[in-house]
Amino acid sequence: MANMNSIGDYIRQQREQAKISLRQLAEQAGVSNPYLSQVERGLRKPSAEILQQIAKGLRISAEALYVQAGILEDRPGDSGVRAALLTDPQLTERQKQVLVEIYESFRRESQKPPTAEVVAVVRDRPAPGEDAPPPEADGPSDTAGPA
Repeated sequence: MANMNSIGDYIRQQREQAKISLRQLAEQAGVSNPYLSQVERGLRKPSAEILQQIAKGLRISAEALYVQAGILEDRPGDSGVRAALLTDPQLTERQKQVLVEIYESFRRESQKPPTAEVVAVVRDRPAPGEDAPPPEADGPSDTAGPA
């Protein structure tokens, strides 16, 4: 399990990145200012419920805090990419969310059979060595050039 100070450091880092004061976050999370200060300094270990409230106040996923606190482990079949993304201190929370969404969409795509649209596009492509069909003209051709 991760040590208490790392979750406190992570919360402080996310709070500072969001430009939220300790007092503002405590109010938004529904916890006392002294309690949140103790969490950030590693003196208190927040419960999963408190972490969820803090995540809401920070507008980040509770899962990111759970992973950082050692409450949530990697999912079965997960290569650890999600956890690495969620706990990377150099990425903003928005960057983490976007990267996780992209990663998960790639994982979903690799598990699906190709759709009819994809099959049609592949079928319409010229075979290797064949010339591509001429592009369709949208209007009159201007091949004569100036007189």
